[in-house]
Amino acid sequence: MYSHPQRRSAKLTQKLRVQAGSWLRELREKRGLSQRDLAQKVGAEYYTFISQLENGRGRIPPDRYLAWAKALGVEPREFVRELMSYYDPMTYSIIFGNKRRPEGPALSAGRSTPGARSRRSKRKVSTD
Repeated sequence: MYSHPQRRSAKLTQKLRVQAGSWLRELREKRGLSQRDLAQKVGAEYYTFISQLENGRGRIPPDRYLAWAKALGVEPREFVRELMSYYDPMTYSIIFGNKRRPEGPALSAGRSTPGARSRRSKRKVSTD
């Protein structure tokens, strides 16, 4: 049964979710969108869902990744790659060769090319 694809502490999982939420909030704000605006663009029933994600409570459903990438102005491949680094760092490490997830927001709206990571993203967070 595929219930726990990664063995990591709840504390680390929460830390990564909070970082993902900060990144999502940064992208939303750079686009000048309110939480209500973004909820409408991504098809979320309630704008409070956006708040929950931005505060590290929950994940974007994979079937909504394309809508989110479009709404936030990020190339879909880079959007999913960044989300994976927060949501599934083990798979990210296997695919991209990084054993650790860079800390903080790495992509900004409008910068969607590979290697568009900010200088801040060079700090590391242990996934042990």
